[in-house]
Amino acid sequence: MDFLTGGILCIGLLLITMAIGMPIGLAFLLGGFLVSGLLLGFGSSLTLLGQAAYFSIAAPTWAAIPLFILMGSFASGGGLARRAYNGAHAVSRGLPGSLLIATCLSCGVFGAVSGSSIATTAIFGKMALPEMNRLRYDKALSVGCIASAGTFASMIPPSMMMVVYALFTQQSIGKLFAAGILPGLLTAGVYAALIVILVKRKPHLAPEPEVPATAQSDSPPIIVHRAREALQMWPVIGIAVIVLGGLYTGWFTPTEAAAAGALATLGFGLLFGEFRTLGDVTRAMQESANVTAMLFLINIGALFYSRVLAVTRLPTELTMMLLTWDVPPIVILLGIMAIMFFLGMIMVPIGIYALTLPIIMPLLTKLGYDPIWFGVIALKLTEIGAITPPVGLNVFAIKGVIPKAMNVSLEQIYKGCLPFLLCDIVVLAILVAFPQISLWLPNLLLG
Repeated sequence: MDFLTGGILCIGLLLITMAIGMPIGLAFLLGGFLVSGLLLGFGSSLTLLGQAAYFSIAAPTWAAIPLFILMGSFASGGGLARRAYNGAHAVSRGLPGSLLIATCLSCGVFGAVSGSSIATTAIFGKMALPEMNRLRYDKALSVGCIASAGTFASMIPPSMMMVVYALFTQQSIGKLFAAGILPGLLTAGVYAALIVILVKRKPHLAPEPEVPATAQSDSPPIIVHRAREALQMWPVIGIAVIVLGGLYTGWFTPTEAAAAGALATLGFGLLFGEFRTLGDVTRAMQESANVTAMLFLINIGALFYSRVLAVTRLPTELTMMLLTWDVPPIVILLGIMAIMFFLGMIMVPIGIYALTLPIIMPLLTKLGYDPIWFGVIALKLTEIGAITPPVGLNVFAIKGVIPKAMNVSLEQIYKGCLPFLLCDIVVLAILVAFPQISLWLPNLLLG
């Protein structure tokens, strides 16, 4: 078997094993090992696997991933999500669809200490959905808003997927974090504007509670009360300042920033009394250990798989073939985005990165595209994939926490996600047309 045929077989085996339901980490390992065994022999395949399992993740930067996961676990159990939600609701109160807007804003704020899209969706599904249901908000729009806003945790730093992208492409984690801030805020703003427009046109989608006559005026006591509620968000903002401020001032490496964030989050959980016993802390640590083990198995499999693909020279040959096409670079970029958009419907982001980045990154850099900017585009595409059928990981996350009494089907959730999906596509087009939205802040902070 020649090497190029082996590369094609490698991709085919991955798609087949995933189609039959094999876990993605094992699918990467099995497909890569079978093809490398055919091409290099059993002994060389074991050596390559051992190198991928150790040397690829032995760098200190990889320690940032479990530390960011631990920070998210402490934030989930430490009551920071509730504080972010109450503070955001105080800011949005009085606007049409205020609870929906509060969900968008608080998901963005909580994303600064969570880093996990699925976890953010599940937490706010448990917290915000009962209140929306009590006020007779439209069920489809409510669950669609939570599932869609949960994706902010992938873009707003510190994002675990940005760390994974940085390690796959050897880019600066600090620059990627900075690049995600403005696109994340832009998406949250567009979502909020969409909610206002929808509710103004169809007030029955989000009926507001009646305000008592004594509280209808914006008297100073009311303003002070709302300001106090909004200030509940200060611990979340403080943690984000510690992590990002330490990173951009040069005080912390990415790993040290993650450790400082985890310690600060634990400290706030203890301060506010959310962690009452040692068991509360150990449960959060066990949860983060389980997620880390699963994620590192996927990472090892993905890195091994990408190395096998590199051995087959399929990525190099495809790059050279595409470079010879007599088409504008934007056409090739749109083709790559279409492929990643399709893969986002059926694969987890790490799998998409392992399958595509070894092939497309050399091509994109030769065409003159900035890898930091494309990291934002890739994150945006995986955000869209998280709410797009047939898989839509965030859709299944919100489905898992919806009370059975609400009787919300998957079709209703996808229907509720549709307006926000269209917003994401508009934001994606803006980010492609104006790269400086993503690049201005990292260039300002890090040159």
